[in-house]
Amino acid sequence: MTTATHKAKSGFSYGTIWRIAYPIMFGNLAQTLITLTDTAFLGRLSEVALGASAIAGIYYYVFSTLAWGFAIGMQVIVARRFGEGSYSRIGTVFEHGLAFVGVLGAVLFSLLMYLSPVILDVLIDSPNVYREACVYMTYRPWGIIFVCFNFLYRSLYIGLSNTKIISYTTALMAVVNIVGDYGLIFGNLGMPQMGVGGAAIASVAAEISATVFFTVFTLTKIPFRKYGLFRFEKLRLSMFGDIFGVAMPTMLQKLLSFGTWLVFFAMVERLGERALAISMTVRSVYMFITIPVFAFGAAAGSLTSRLIGEGRYKEVRRMTVKILRICFAVVLPMSALCFVIPHWLLGIYTDNTDLIAESVSSLHVVAMCAFALGFGQIYFDTISGTGNTSHALMLETCVLMCYAGYVMFSAQVLGGPVSIVWISEGVYGAVLGLLSVIYMRSGRWQKKRI
Repeated sequence: MTTATHKAKSGFSYGTIWRIAYPIMFGNLAQTLITLTDTAFLGRLSEVALGASAIAGIYYYVFSTLAWGFAIGMQVIVARRFGEGSYSRIGTVFEHGLAFVGVLGAVLFSLLMYLSPVILDVLIDSPNVYREACVYMTYRPWGIIFVCFNFLYRSLYIGLSNTKIISYTTALMAVVNIVGDYGLIFGNLGMPQMGVGGAAIASVAAEISATVFFTVFTLTKIPFRKYGLFRFEKLRLSMFGDIFGVAMPTMLQKLLSFGTWLVFFAMVERLGERALAISMTVRSVYMFITIPVFAFGAAAGSLTSRLIGEGRYKEVRRMTVKILRICFAVVLPMSALCFVIPHWLLGIYTDNTDLIAESVSSLHVVAMCAFALGFGQIYFDTISGTGNTSHALMLETCVLMCYAGYVMFSAQVLGGPVSIVWISEGVYGAVLGLLSVIYMRSGRWQKKRI
């Protein structure tokens, strides 16, 4: 294969980057849609229900980030083997991943099922919010095993740059969750009225549907022989060692990142139930705005690993700049809507006019912070794509210390308002991006081999 042909095959013009990234956006939309749908329905139930689902939902995601972090490590390795042309080795990596997430899912289920009441009692001050959060966590743990497998499947397809399947699972999850929320929260469609518990069950059903779809698609559409899938050869400790060498730092990084996010909401909850309701409503819009950020970040990590696998180190930084430009172009109109029609956007999640009015200033803050997050996340995911996940973990730890310090100062010392606390997102993105750029310019990432 000539160099020209090789470049054409893997190319990364703006069009190529977009074709890889937009299905990932839909995939990121899947989990976001679950949160957005829950917020939209529970916001019409009560502020207590809204706040409880916020704390309990983030608490749940803290545990699931271990699977997400492992999947990112898997994605880097799959993309590297794909870039090297070592297709048959991809299946071996994936099967070792299947074995690990099966065990991980069982462990996380046990922790969520039996420790949640104790941990939530430490995190939550309001007895009303605590009671509803415990109801939510009575049902939510049943989905964690399926979440683990969904992350693993996504890592396979993103690593192969075959991301359209993610769009299909997103649509399926959205439909299942919306129907489940409509029926189970309020008792429609002949279903029992379960409130917060109904939202949890609907989310579990959506996660199960995605796992089933991923499995059927993989069994019927992916060329087994080319990628060496489902040969189920003997598991090797050396292979687990190679995978964990890349994946373990990303697991810890995601755990720390979302753990700090949980601290954010725990600090806000201490400002009162209204402050928590404001933050949950604003968070829903913010999550939607930042969907492209994490999608383009995933694309940056995958394409970086492929480029290095092809020996094209010099093109990594140029590719990252291209991705950042596209990301900002997508985020800009979404953020602009927060200034043009803020009341309408917030009205999607609650019909409480006072709550909407008090949320507008925080919405304006997160709309601007989305650009800082885009800058930081894309450069940070580029570092992860180089395979130097240990350095990425150290960098993230430093940034999270700054983030947590600002959150505690603004919430506990200054006592709010909530909009001031939300500036922490901009602090996080700006510091993360600055440190990532400094590291990329040092050139040390070119020495990492996986």
